[in-house]
Amino acid sequence: MPVRTLAKVEQDPEAPIEKSVLAKAIVDISDSLTRLGKSGLNQRAIVALVHDHNGLPKKTITAVLSSLMVLKANYCR
Repeated sequence: MPVRTLAKVEQDPEAPIEKSVLAKAIVDISDSLTRLGKSGLNQRAIVALVHDHNGLPKKTITAVLSSLMVLKANYCR
């Protein structure tokens, strides 16, 4: 089983995050969800897996996934 390593980002909490960094993060999140959707799992399967993992209500998971899918279109030009 592969070992997971977590990256730690150190940032001054008072310093604003640059727009380009935020834009790249939004694009990366959107692209990741697009790839996940093309992986063969439909949205119901993804929601069921997330629900099983953390117990959040399925309606909440569905709403968050739906919002993340349009994040790039809504906030990046």
